[in-house]
Amino acid sequence: MQKLIRNRWILALAVFALTAASYAQWSNPADDVPAYHPSAPLKMAALPPILSGAKLTGENFQYPWQVHVYKQAAQIANVIYQLPCNCRCDRALGHTSLRSCYEGLHGTECSTCAKEAFYAFAQTKAGKTPAQIRAGIARHDYEAIDLEKQ
Repeated sequence: MQKLIRNRWILALAVFALTAASYAQWSNPADDVPAYHPSAPLKMAALPPILSGAKLTGENFQYPWQVHVYKQAAQIANVIYQLPCNCRCDRALGHTSLRSCYEGLHGTECSTCAKEAFYAFAQTKAGKTPAQIRAGIARHDYEAIDLEKQ
C-alpha cells in the first residue's frame, strides 16, 4: 500500500513538472515586457539621482559617449523613468526602468541602455511622448544608434 501511495506521489510530481515545463516553453515572449513606470514620478526629488559631475570620470568612463549619455539622461529623467530597458536589467539587477541604469554605473557598460537613452533623448526633443518612445523601443528602433557617433 505504501508503495502505491509513493508511486502516485511520484506520478503527480512528474505531471506537475511536465505541465510547468510545457507552460514555460510555450509562454509568449511578447507578453514579457521589461519593467517601467506607466507615468511620470510624482516627486523626482524622492528618486536616487542620476550620476553627474565628478562621478562621470574615472576608469568606468573611457569613451566620450559614456559621459554624454549620462548628461542626456539627466535632462530627460522623467521620460526614461517611464521606459523599459531591453537589456533585462530588471531581472538581473532589480532595475525598475531605464532611469535605474543611470543611477549607477550600469549605463557605462551596457550598449543597449546607452542606445535606448540616446534614442529617448532624440525622440523627446522631436516631441514624442513616453508612450510613443516605448513603442519605438519595443520595435528596437534604438538599435540604429551608433554609439561612436554620439
